[in-house]
Amino acid sequence: MLYAIAALLLFQFLGEAISQWLDIALPGALVGMAVFLLALISLGRTPAALQRTAGGLLGHMMLLFIPSVVAVMTQVDYIAAEWLPFIAACLAGTAITIVVTAATLQFLLKRTRRDEC
Repeated sequence: MLYAIAALLLFQFLGEAISQWLDIALPGALVGMAVFLLALISLGRTPAALQRTAGGLLGHMMLLFIPSVVAVMTQVDYIAAEWLPFIAACLAGTAITIVVTAATLQFLLKRTRRDEC
């Protein structure tokens, strides 16, 4: 478990370093997650320790959102001044998420039916 947490933190740090080094407008955690995904794909499997650790973290995911919510709440004045783009981004993000989720579900259902036949 300790190795899995160390790997997660290492890839987050790596993503932060890449993001700063290349001066890109993506959060370092997102870059680190993409690099971690590429590493897992090249490995061809997910290590058992990582599966157990990730399962434990996912079980407490709501706790992981608290810092994000607090960060948004500290920006209330900015959100109040720029409410229209904020609402538009929220609505557009929600719509895109629904469409992509529905398309993924349809794809997986068709694939499952084809595999059963």
